[in-house]
Amino acid sequence: MMAGLEGSMIHSDKSVHALQRFGLGARPGDLDRVQRDPVGALQAEINRPRVTLLSKPGLLSTSEALKVADEYQVERRKRLAAEPNLAGDAAAMSASPRRDKGIMDDQQSGTVSSREIYLDEVVARYEAAQKAECGFAERLVWFWSNHFAISAAKGARLLVTAGAFEREAIRPHVFGRFADMLLAVEQHPSMIMFLDNNISIGPNSAAGSRRGRGLNENLAREILELHTLGVNGGYNQADVLALAKIITGWTIGEKQDGSRGAFTFNPHRHEPGVHKVLARSYAQAGVQQGQAVLADLARHPSTARFIATKLVRHFVGDEPPADLVAHLAKTFEATDGNLAKVSRALIEAPAAWEPPPTKLRSPQELLAAMLRATNSSLEGPQLVRLLMTLGQRPWSPGGPDGFPDTAAYWTSASGMRTRLDVASVIAQRAEANSDPATLVDQIIGPIASRETRSAIAAADSRAQGLAILFAAPEFQRR
Repeated sequence: MMAGLEGSMIHSDKSVHALQRFGLGARPGDLDRVQRDPVGALQAEINRPRVTLLSKPGLLSTSEALKVADEYQVERRKRLAAEPNLAGDAAAMSASPRRDKGIMDDQQSGTVSSREIYLDEVVARYEAAQKAECGFAERLVWFWSNHFAISAAKGARLLVTAGAFEREAIRPHVFGRFADMLLAVEQHPSMIMFLDNNISIGPNSAAGSRRGRGLNENLAREILELHTLGVNGGYNQADVLALAKIITGWTIGEKQDGSRGAFTFNPHRHEPGVHKVLARSYAQAGVQQGQAVLADLARHPSTARFIATKLVRHFVGDEPPADLVAHLAKTFEATDGNLAKVSRALIEAPAAWEPPPTKLRSPQELLAAMLRATNSSLEGPQLVRLLMTLGQRPWSPGGPDGFPDTAAYWTSASGMRTRLDVASVIAQRAEANSDPATLVDQIIGPIASRETRSAIAAADSRAQGLAILFAAPEFQRR
């Protein structure tokens, strides 16, 4: 025990903050590694080529995953036609409170199911978190994926493409340009399906005049309110309506000609004419009209402030320091939304390191930190089950605004009890060499309180000691 205490003396609070506030938590040996230059350890992730990209055998592209989901639906309709009683059985099962609709449903199509596709993506995400040096890049992936939220709970097609959406639209741009990420997100089939733009038809378009079908404003509204300007960003309902018209025709290919499951522009659905957004007129033809609007929104000052505020709230405090927000917003504007430079400005600002650790780790961050601390891994069903228990099922927020990012949302009495229960589960599964008396120095080191150390020392078992470590405020907060 004394050797562990002596080892903790070489660590600084800043080395812990690098791994907890900005990363996914320390693994044994990480505090020693980052101690000399905590900021440099985070900068190294920004500088590492392809650090956010994720590839693994068996992961499907969006088009491949949609093919599985669609084939399942075809087979299901055939079975229902052949055996009508199955419809009643399916309705009864979906109404059962014990059934996790959409995720635990074994939607079989050939040799792979929709559920398996989803679970493979969750496992791959957590494997990337486990392997990350500090986890700053992965934390940013999770941040942007929640900023541009979709929900896997909205049917089989979203279930099977949620992971592909993150891999294809988010990960390639985390340290690139915000404008490129914005365009990739809004033209991704998952976002188009989630916010119903595939059923939006310009009233005066060729298709609209024939079918009498109308406009859907969902995607346009969330682009302005949640993805770029923010709710107080200076737009009004007329801007929402104009943008909704501009992006009519942004849909998903359904034909067997190579376009199936990919972004497609359908000119027959596109509302013709010049449209005005934020007092600027857009006369471009076809898909370029919407692309021009997104490019302007990406460099708008309101977007810079909105993104800066969310980043600082996520990494530093529920009440974002105004000076730090202003610094990041200025960097965003000056660099035309260069996210590598914005991320670097965040970690290089002294104000980002100064506040005490009051941010509560989200459930997905907490689980990743426990697995990293004990060098443990879980299979897909276990990961999803624990995250559902904690209230943060992967890629399944309650709405397009994503999961809340303040402590108040996660600190209910029942929520904290659940955290203790999950801490006990991970502690029981941890490797036998995960000694809590040693880990307390290797994981939270200099910020471990006397009370936490005493409670761990008095534990009746190794598992109880680990559970106490995981339940400690120093571990739960960042």
